[in-house]
Amino acid sequence: LFQNKNEEREESGGDDEEEDEDDDSGTDHFNTEKSGTQLQRCERCEGVNSCLPDTFQTNNLLFYERFKAYQDYMLGDCKPSEVKAFTADYLEKVVEPCDWQVIWSTDVFDVLVEVVDVDLKDLKACVKLVLPLQCEVRGCELDEDAMQALLEATKHKVPLQELHVVYEESGDFDQTALAIEHLRFFYKNIWRAWDEEDEDDDFDYFVRCVEPRLRLYYDILEDRVPAGLVAEYQSLLDQCSQCFQQFLALRNGLSTDSDSELDDVSMVEGLKLYEQLETLKRKLHIIENPLLRYVLGYKGNARQQCVQSRGLRASGIKVIHVVATFCTSIQLQSLLSDRLLPLCSTQETEIQFHRDPVLAVDSCHQGDVVVVLPGRYSVTSSIILPDSINMEGFGLPDEVVIEKKSKGDSFVESTGSDVKISNIKFIQHDAIEGILCVRQGNLSLENCVLQCETTGVIVRTSAHLSMNMCDLYGSKGAGVEIYPGSVCSLVGNGIHHCKDGILIKDFADELDVMPSIVMENNVIHNNEGYGVILVKPSSQDQNPAQRHKTQDEAEKDQAEERLQGTAAHPRTIATDEFTANDDALTPPSTIPTCNNTADIPPESTETNSGVDGEVNASSGRKWRLCRQLSRNKDASCSRAVQGLTDLQIFTSIQGNQFRRNGQGDFGTFFY
Repeated sequence: LFQNKNEEREESGGDDEEEDEDDDSGTDHFNTEKSGTQLQRCERCEGVNSCLPDTFQTNNLLFYERFKAYQDYMLGDCKPSEVKAFTADYLEKVVEPCDWQVIWSTDVFDVLVEVVDVDLKDLKACVKLVLPLQCEVRGCELDEDAMQALLEATKHKVPLQELHVVYEESGDFDQTALAIEHLRFFYKNIWRAWDEEDEDDDFDYFVRCVEPRLRLYYDILEDRVPAGLVAEYQSLLDQCSQCFQQFLALRNGLSTDSDSELDDVSMVEGLKLYEQLETLKRKLHIIENPLLRYVLGYKGNARQQCVQSRGLRASGIKVIHVVATFCTSIQLQSLLSDRLLPLCSTQETEIQFHRDPVLAVDSCHQGDVVVVLPGRYSVTSSIILPDSINMEGFGLPDEVVIEKKSKGDSFVESTGSDVKISNIKFIQHDAIEGILCVRQGNLSLENCVLQCETTGVIVRTSAHLSMNMCDLYGSKGAGVEIYPGSVCSLVGNGIHHCKDGILIKDFADELDVMPSIVMENNVIHNNEGYGVILVKPSSQDQNPAQRHKTQDEAEKDQAEERLQGTAAHPRTIATDEFTANDDALTPPSTIPTCNNTADIPPESTETNSGVDGEVNASSGRKWRLCRQLSRNKDASCSRAVQGLTDLQIFTSIQGNQFRRNGQGDFGTFFY
């Protein structure tokens, strides 16, 4: 078979060999048998009487289409300093050299021209006017002579990024149109002027920069990033660009052989600008990285920052806000006898009626009460709680339902010093942030149901949360996220069908206070990852000597520790003999399992079939996260935790049940 193929190749001649080389050039994904164009037509939207022809529709490509083009054909594994050379090589293989019409589009005019040559070194095309002149202008007047003069001033060379290929049904120019679109998109949305200045040039530019920026672009396009974070990212981009231009101007103005005092001052200013530039670049990398975007980069949505506490009313009157779409006479009588009369008995009270829970909360002052009658309420904006109020459902949680359907930032934000929410079911749709965030102050959540979509309940630094008898499920992230310095009490809750049950963040520096957590009588089950997971920097978990060990040595050490721990304490992995004293007798450094079963009743342990296998598998999981966080196919970053319940963050942990959590009951995540 190989001999026949070789004979056929020899008989085909030199032209066929050249075609084979082209097929291996990385553009064979375009080389299909042409039965016409595969691209759509982009009709001119200037009006029915537009004199310009239609162009190819290329700006609606999907994420994976751009991803594949940049990774496999345009950039590959190039370094930042090699981007321009790789791009020119890609364009040379796919762009037609001449004789194709384009629309040269700028902010001032659109004009039809013809490409007569391509300068790949400067990423420009040599063009000539198509006569008679076909042009559309905005805010000015241009005739044929003026356009010819403009082309002569630019030596008839225009940037390829400003060209849009004229639509043609033959399909001969599909590759050219797509290549120019990839070039235009790259330099508009991916490339940064300071990328080439990075001192650490020895890295894969696609992995470190292109992929995370491309993912962020599509996350923003599909409304998966909060509006406040988008505005913050754009502001950082503008600041970084301005700082970089100042740095370049100052650096170019320095004389290499001068020792003047002025140059010394400029050098100091240059160092300050460089440090400022590096700080801004780090902030941009955090937002571009989906793993760290919300952990370290986001400070809250715009509406939450605008809403301020109103304090007490000047009149001193307490107001009860009743929310109802309709009310029967029986409901009104029950409401009056069961809630309104007891609340109004101590002081003069005013009663106001609302149809929208958000409007009711926005009307509250400190000390007010919001009573939500049974019904299903749809809201389109966040519920912000800046004052100490009591928001309660008049009925069972399944009868009092508040759902957020429109895309936006958070659902419920609490910043009041003493806020109470009870007997309400919150349903989240098309979400970007978590269902509830306690940014500061105290929040008491009792007998509520939280149907999540992104993350669940977030407890920020210095905030206090008391969550009792609640049911939380459906989170694509963690059910509860606990930040350093927070206080969190979880008693009698069900947390299930989330990515992870409870996530505890220990990424802060040494000056920050560890969180204080109470976990009692919770049922944490059927989560995809861990029941409880601790997030921390890898440097805090390893000393310098351990960090220099090879992966094989680390795995060997772990295996020896597990064998020693199992031999010394065989009861720690038993499935039918758990007692409350087992963990107390076993030192944390020798516990070979991530499953904390000291607080689980015997019936709960029996439901975990195959615990022995899960224990051994969980204790062997250890991942390491490299700096290329966006490319985490081979660089995962979690492992089983030994003795997590002995950490000082838990002031009380007892009576909890863990069942059918995918990776175990307790684990840790290193970044």
